[in-house]
Amino acid sequence: MAHNFHYYSPTEVIFGRGAHQETGKYIKKYGGTKVLIVYGSERVFKNGLMDEITDSMKAEGLTFEFLGGVVPNPHLSKVYMGIGLGKRIGADFLLAVGGGSAIDTAKAVAYGLAEPEEDVWTLFEHTRTAKKCLPVASVLTIAAAGSETSMGAVITNEKTNEKRAYDDDLARPRFAVMNPEFTLSLPDYQTESGCADIMMHTMERYFTNGGNMELTDSIAEGLLRTVITNAKILHNDPQNYDARAEVMWAGSLAHNNLTGCGNDGGDFATHMLEHELGGMFDVTHGAGLAAVWPAWARYVYKDALPRFVRYAVNVMQVKPEGSDEEIAQKGICAMEEFYHAIGMPVNLRELGITPTEEQIHEMAVRCAKACGGSKGSAKLLHQKDMEEIYHMAR
Repeated sequence: MAHNFHYYSPTEVIFGRGAHQETGKYIKKYGGTKVLIVYGSERVFKNGLMDEITDSMKAEGLTFEFLGGVVPNPHLSKVYMGIGLGKRIGADFLLAVGGGSAIDTAKAVAYGLAEPEEDVWTLFEHTRTAKKCLPVASVLTIAAAGSETSMGAVITNEKTNEKRAYDDDLARPRFAVMNPEFTLSLPDYQTESGCADIMMHTMERYFTNGGNMELTDSIAEGLLRTVITNAKILHNDPQNYDARAEVMWAGSLAHNNLTGCGNDGGDFATHMLEHELGGMFDVTHGAGLAAVWPAWARYVYKDALPRFVRYAVNVMQVKPEGSDEEIAQKGICAMEEFYHAIGMPVNLRELGITPTEEQIHEMAVRCAKACGGSKGSAKLLHQKDMEEIYHMAR
């Protein structure tokens, strides 16, 4: 039976070739005058994107300052730097140019500027909730995190190696400019890690023991099949614009809650397990998810067998022959074969890390703490379960 749900996705999307040239107009539309532009790679200057964006802003009479150098698994220290810079220039609008790391950093800075008397990290520690947030928007250059239309932000406190998420509708971007042309030069590993992340955002909502809606399931399955098809295309033909466009749009739809309407809120245990890997080892998020998921799936599949059977048949195209357990296991194996086909790892060794027993225990303790003691819908996981999944993933 379907659960009640509240679907809220207010972000205006400007999609396609040349879309970035309208950035200034949309900032002005949403009230921005003094803009802090947050970005990571200098690639956005070398390929001319930033110049075109700022030209559009100048044409609208907007002023701006840059906060660059955002890294994957974005750091709290950069957020604090951005808050300080934003205060000095009197920023009233945050524009992220890049992928999820730049957007999440912009969201965190926006929280900090809106409530300057508070430490923004306390939001990510979940010791308080935000009351205000400056407006945020993005020009997307990496299809992966879905942060361009989501309520979420993930920041790493590099002093404590804690990677933590905070979700609040206050930070949903006002608009997202999405031009697939600016993803054409991404390295294959980054592209495919993004595809793994996009799929996992949908899979976290799909593998539940709560109620489900047939329409939502069909949307989710179609999205997953689309990403699988186009991830394979991009692995061999990275300049394929149409495949880039399909993946970019899938990234937004995967994480704006559309694929979770009517279920119990989703599982998200794999994400929480990966956050500890990212915090401790600074691994690429999508690749980390791919490395953890097979172990998680084999640990929980018997507790959500109908969902794993449906996934195997409807997404991974497994023939419905044999017992339900056999079909589910074939689906997990097919997922591993797909990950390998696009150069993604299926365990921690392939990810390039070999956690010690002490590190596994520490990650499990931190993961359980971050989850409030337990996490999961397919199967409710506690600390001992999390530790076992890390062991299985080695």
